[in-house]
Amino acid sequence: MDKSVQKITNNVSLIASADTWIEGLAIEQLIKTSNLPDMHYVAGMPDLHPGRGYPIGAAFFTQNKIYPALVGNDIGCGMSLWQTSAKVSKVNLERLAKKFAHVEQPLDESWSALVASRKVEKGINIHNYDRALGTIGGGNHFAEFQAIEHIYDHTTFDTLGLNKKHLQLLVHSGSRGLGQSILVEHIANYNHHGLTVDDKNFHSYMNQHNEAVRWAELNRELIALRFLDAIRANGNCVVDINHNLVSAKNIEGKAGWLHRKGATPSDKGYVVIPGSRGDYSYLVKPLITDETPTQSHNISLFSLAHGAGRKWKRGECHGRLGHKYKREDLYRTALGSRVVCGSKELLYDEAPQAYKKCETVIQDMIDAGLITVIAKLRPVLTFKTNGECSA
Repeated sequence: MDKSVQKITNNVSLIASADTWIEGLAIEQLIKTSNLPDMHYVAGMPDLHPGRGYPIGAAFFTQNKIYPALVGNDIGCGMSLWQTSAKVSKVNLERLAKKFAHVEQPLDESWSALVASRKVEKGINIHNYDRALGTIGGGNHFAEFQAIEHIYDHTTFDTLGLNKKHLQLLVHSGSRGLGQSILVEHIANYNHHGLTVDDKNFHSYMNQHNEAVRWAELNRELIALRFLDAIRANGNCVVDINHNLVSAKNIEGKAGWLHRKGATPSDKGYVVIPGSRGDYSYLVKPLITDETPTQSHNISLFSLAHGAGRKWKRGECHGRLGHKYKREDLYRTALGSRVVCGSKELLYDEAPQAYKKCETVIQDMIDAGLITVIAKLRPVLTFKTNGECSA
């Protein structure tokens, strides 16, 4: 077995080298989750960290049953990468930082026709959460303009239509209050017991879940379009992948349900693995897909890391950093990028120091034979919120 793959128990694997920092509580949660009824296999990614009862940065394979609590409240959360028409050479960071005064407000009437048509095209019938469409939300969500730092695979890079001279835009967000409402309703009725496939509400949940996934995809699209509109640029989506969802999957001849909680699918094409706001992100090509199954596919559960992974809990970051860094110090990163974040708590909670180095996460997946790297992207400007953002 590769040095970057650890066998924790018979049905629990961890894609991480011994040198990668993984909190003990996260391992405990991984093992505890593997003991749930009808749980067949659990895989932790190198960005694994503790969550509220269940680990984040993991995939879970069940048969005959699903666990909505494993997916969590942000159904459909994911990453989209857009190639923009804005040139890197023309960027003035301070002027750029002032262009996003209205990106957190509900979309105005000028967007109504586009929103309506896209909802129809994506089969979205819910209207209660339209005010949240096109908004990032809180926590670790963001919109980040990036520059291509280094290209490792020029052929693939060109095939994807990317241009090193132009800014990229990476959007991380999900289903906002919609996903939250679906989980709350489920927990009220079922607690954390999950749903068997013959339960009368199984299909009802899956229909709600699938619509929330589509809603999250549309949300990222609208976020990207309004950020492009703010800088008077055009753009096109290169990659869009969800990393919080449950879907039907056949693994080793077994039909079941693959839950991903902060785990990026390796069977949906190219993906972006982001670092913290002060670290590089990586555009990668998955090597473990449905077309190229190997023994690694049941170890990784067709999944990859979804980011660098937290080292510190939210809420304790200001205490760790406040004596070393004033608030103003955190508006610039060691890579020279600019941060827009009007929330003091979020500014510290999402500081680069609170996250693992993304390079180690990427290296673990390379060593495990899961990916090859196409390009490395450097943050230019990271937008979190103009003020005290909503969750």
